[in-house]
Amino acid sequence: QVQLVESGGGLVQAGGSLRLSCTASGSIFSINVMGWYRQAPGKQRELVARITSAGSTNYADSVKGRFTISRSYAQNTLYLQMNSLKFEDTAVYYCRAAYSDYAIYWGQGTQVTVSS
Repeated sequence: QVQLVESGGGLVQAGGSLRLSCTASGSIFSINVMGWYRQAPGKQRELVARITSAGSTNYADSVKGRFTISRSYAQNTLYLQMNSLKFEDTAVYYCRAAYSDYAIYWGQGTQVTVSS
């Protein structure tokens, strides 16, 4: 069972940048899909970005062109570079790792707050 620990959240002004990290307790090489999700107060958790083992990426329309997902096998870490942050990006951001449809793990979340 892998453990995921997010970091890098915080308070930033609109237009600013943050980089989130998600470090796994073991190798991420065998993880099929890793992704970032977010949940704002009163809203459902939504996909922000994901990356497959083949390197394919997908982004929510709301973050395309502003956010970039990447990973480091050497560091066993998933990243989310967030630029041009908007107030509506405020949420708790979660890291997700899917080995299969039945083996899915989540991190504890990191708060991102964007002041307008």
